[in-house]
Amino acid sequence: MGIVVEIGTSNTKGGKIKNVDKVDVLKGKGVVSDRKFRENNDKNCQITIIEIENIKYFNNKNKTNIAPVEFRRNIISKDIRLNELLGREFKIGMVKVKAHDLCRPCKYLQDKLKQNNFVKEFLQKGGLRCEILTNGQISVNDIIEI
Repeated sequence: MGIVVEIGTSNTKGGKIKNVDKVDVLKGKGVVSDRKFRENNDKNCQITIIEIENIKYFNNKNKTNIAPVEFRRNIISKDIRLNELLGREFKIGMVKVKAHDLCRPCKYLQDKLKQNNFVKEFLQKGGLRCEILTNGQISVNDIIEI
């Protein structure tokens, strides 16, 4: 069991990520008002989630202080090993999701964060790409459970 510690959205590709307390999500579409929200959305583009523990590890190792939302995932979790959820359904608060793919680190994010070693450091640590299976709202402090 884990918990949602932060939520981030951006309404434009490459735009600044806003830290918010809650988001509405729609089945098959994504996070309302997020840059990737659309009708008949690809199951890998609907919502993303990353572990705060991996962000803290990166910041400590590289002596940086990059804010969790700057890693450009929608949900920042705590106390749950996300890679173990790959291919499984789970709930974030009352919203059911299914993890379909790992969020692989990319050169775009590496350049945006101005970190030369980001892609290498975040292999297998970049979080999950999930499909939204039920409409609802996700809030900070929501429980994440299998």
